[in-house]
Order: sequence, then C-alpha cells, then structure tokens
Amino acid sequence: MPHVSAISAFFPPAPTFTDKDLPSLISKVYIVTGAASGVGYETAKILYSAGATVYIGARSASRCKGAIVKIEAETSALDASKKGRLESLIVDLADLATVKVGAGEFLARETRLDGLIHNAGVMEPPAGSKDKFGRDLEMSTNCLGPYLLTLLLKPVLVNTASSPKTTPFSVRVVFVTSMLQRSIPTGGMNFQSDGTPKILSGFMANYMQTKVGCAWLSMKFAQRLGEKKILSLSLHPGLMKTELQRDSPPPMRLIMSVVCKPPVYGAYSEIYAAFSPEVTAEHNGGYLMAWGRIAEVPEEIVKQQGPGGNGAKFYEYCDREVQQYVN
Repeated sequence: MPHVSAISAFFPPAPTFTDKDLPSLISKVYIVTGAASGVGYETAKILYSAGATVYIGARSASRCKGAIVKIEAETSALDASKKGRLESLIVDLADLATVKVGAGEFLARETRLDGLIHNAGVMEPPAGSKDKFGRDLEMSTNCLGPYLLTLLLKPVLVNTASSPKTTPFSVRVVFVTSMLQRSIPTGGMNFQSDGTPKILSGFMANYMQTKVGCAWLSMKFAQRLGEKKILSLSLHPGLMKTELQRDSPPPMRLIMSVVCKPPVYGAYSEIYAAFSPEVTAEHNGGYLMAWGRIAEVPEEIVKQQGPGGNGAKFYEYCDREVQQYVN
C-alpha cells in the first residue's frame, strides 16, 4: 500500500475523484447517516444529483426534512430527469431502539441497498455524556449504532450484491474513522475488567479509540460480507470545518476554521470510497484517506484485530450490547 506522509495526511493533494466522475445512479439506493449537515449533507446532495435514491439519516424528522428541503432548493436548476429521490431515515445512533425501528422501516420500503455510508459521529462532547441507556456517548454513537445498523441491513445488502445486474464489489459499506496514524491508545482500545471499553480522559483519546473501533468494524464486515462480493472500508475523510467540532474548545474550533477545507471535500473522500474503481476487492477491510487515497491500516490496529487481541474484545462487547435488537 502507498505510504502517506505526515504532511500529506494533514494537507492532502487535490481530489482526483469528484461528483463529475460519478456515473448515473438512477435505480440505485444509498443511506448516508449524519446527512442533515456537514459532510454527510454534501455527500447526500451529490448522490441525489447523480440520480440516486438517498435516505437522509438523522436523529429527528425535522432534521431529515430540513436537509431534504435544502438539497432540493440547492439543486433546483438541475435537470429533473437526472435527479433522484430523497427520503428520511430517522435513526438516533445514541438510541439503539431507533436504529432498529429505522432499519425496519427502510426494509419495508426498499428491496435494494447499494451503499451504506456511516458518516455520523460525535467528537469530544461534554465530559460524562451518555447515550439513552447510560453508555458512553462517543462509543455508542460512533461504534454501536453503526454496527447495529449494518447487521440489520445485511440481508438487503447481500440481496443487492447477489443480483445479476450488480457489478461485484460495487455494493459498499463505508465506516468513517479519523487520522489513525496520529496518536491512538495503546492496544487500540482500553477495557475495564467486565469487557466494557474504558472512557478515556485525555484530549481526543476517547474519540480516537472509538475510531479504532470503526476500523475494526470495517475489518469484521470485510470478513463477513466479502464472500458476498461486498466491500467494507474505513475512511479518514480529511480535516474540515463541520458540526463535529461543535463541542471542541474554542482554540481548536478557531484553528479548524482556518486550516480546514469546506465539507464538500469530505464528501469527495466518501464518494471515492463508495464508487472509485481504484478501490477493489484487494482493499476489502482497508483504510482510505482524504481526499480519496488508498493507505495502510496502522500495524497496531491490524495486530490487535486478531484472536486474543483487543479487537476481539471489542467485537464481543458490541455483540453483547446490540443482542436484544437483532434477535
């Protein structure tokens, strides 16, 4: 895999795969979580403009509707015959019950799913932030919600990939991570004696271990779905000024506003992962970077993913937490 230097990790070269490189997506169906704003919003708008049916994943009906109205207004000048369809998918990733309901409603309405982009996330919320059932908010939103949603949608992903008209490995699941080459916790993730991930207190430490978890989820689904000709990938979308920094300290928000690109660049990263012909079966379970580059999964993450490693502990934790919603 190509080596990504520290400088190019922070300041990537110009994107080589953008909305202009997309084929017509008429008849294709996609889900983008966190699509009410920021990178997810831009990704959803690009897919809709290319003809896809796009489900706007957000935590409330009002956020879904607001994004749909805004996208329709911003694309009003486009040829109507080339545009797709926008739908709401109400899923609060911090409330697994809503994930189950949302997935059920999607399955009742659609018979195919060509791509699932796990864009939603939370970073550095106020200390002690919890999900609806008392779990750490970052771990629940960034890992457990996406894991459950993928499990529940697995049947329609497999059905789509097995269609004679579907190109092998064109059905893809994208887990948005972060710049995993930067400092990650020792062992990738730290655990309590009961197998629950510790809540880390260092700056960005807890967030980064949840992003290691996203990489492990990508690798796990690569194993589970690869034989069905489905690609699972983890992606660092790049440094952008978005709502993700809403809970960050003011100095960090100021720095991000100065050095970061607009959210559409992150959308280019996501559509590269979801569509680029450069990404093939050999990259299943792999790691991509902004604004659309193939990179290596850091060695520590790969090592811990194997039997007896912290990745295995993480999978056990995830299975335990979502069990009541998949049975």
